[in-house]
Amino acid sequence: MAPLQVLTVSQLTFYIKSLLEADANLGAVIVSGEISNYKNHYSGHRYFTLKDENATLKCVMFRTSAQKLRFEPDNGMKVLVRGRISVYPADGSYQLYAEDIQPEGLGALHLAFEQMKAKLEKEGLFSPAVKKTIPKYPGNVGLITAEGSAAYRDVVSVLARRFPYAQVIFAPVQVQGAAAAASIAAALQRFDELGCADVIIVCRGGGSLEDLWAFNEEIVARAVYACRTPVISGVGHETDFTICDFVADIRAPTPSAAAELAVPSAADEKIRNAMLAVRCSTAVWNFIAAQREKVSALAQSPGLAGPASLIDTYRQRIDLNMLDIDRAVRMRLKGERAGLDILAGKLQTMSPLRVLLRGYSIVQNESGGIITDASQTQQGGKIQVLLAKGGLRCTVDEIDGEG
Repeated sequence: MAPLQVLTVSQLTFYIKSLLEADANLGAVIVSGEISNYKNHYSGHRYFTLKDENATLKCVMFRTSAQKLRFEPDNGMKVLVRGRISVYPADGSYQLYAEDIQPEGLGALHLAFEQMKAKLEKEGLFSPAVKKTIPKYPGNVGLITAEGSAAYRDVVSVLARRFPYAQVIFAPVQVQGAAAAASIAAALQRFDELGCADVIIVCRGGGSLEDLWAFNEEIVARAVYACRTPVISGVGHETDFTICDFVADIRAPTPSAAAELAVPSAADEKIRNAMLAVRCSTAVWNFIAAQREKVSALAQSPGLAGPASLIDTYRQRIDLNMLDIDRAVRMRLKGERAGLDILAGKLQTMSPLRVLLRGYSIVQNESGGIITDASQTQQGGKIQVLLAKGGLRCTVDEIDGEG
């Protein structure tokens, strides 16, 4: 037996790596398993482990492949991973270098749709509170769709038939393919910046989920949400739903239905205006008739039928009122005079002058104070004596203390 060759760890590892990479069966494999330890690295690479009941397998997906994913993988998700088996020399472990990941049982596009819908709904982009009202009579209608498409022809035809007074402002875009989402978002932003449309229709005809995918992209959803101009979404057929439908202010089942929601029917408006005109005319004539009846009734009233007689009646009533007033005043004056006489008699009876006329007098000291007691004077003192007529200035010669 030949002696064993001594190998370094690197030599052995790279030898095993070369054996695995040379195996055609391991160069392209599809592995089913459940994702765990999932990590979306800042570099854009994705690291995770696939596991089943009995084993685990390390996996890595480099950024160039990860950018092509339609959905975001997550722990616990059962998937099918396509790639190749090789060895990572740094730790000597074999791993699966993933090139594509598909959800098991549910298509990637369906899963991506549900993930995006849940994310934007949580952020409030679908909330009824942020929906804008479509103007009743738009002067300019913005149209975003593919040039020359059936959707374009349908919308223009319906707008011309229903409301020819509105002008269509068209922004041709790609509605399918890798550049479609950016094209639609840019058109929405341009319409909003220019403010040239009263309402915007975003639409395209029917197709598969993949055909309609541009209208599920986040860039389109956020452009619709940020748009200050009301947006109507009419993508696909009646059974088709896109993220754009949920964010738009109104969702229409088809492009033609979107056009019908954007403008009123001119024929219906003419009928409605004619009916309003009849109602207004009837109301005016009814009002005039009612006013005529009122004028007629007033013209037949006594005041207007015979104004001179009415004036004479009021003159006579005024004369009678004046007599009543004069009589009342005279009686009031007579009563007041009688009361005044009684008060004057009482006042005269109580007057000090009345007492003086009976021979009495009032004695005052020099200060004018009333003297009622002999002790209030002194011999030789000066006093004043008030009489009914005039007065006396006297000197006290003698005081009689007995009173």
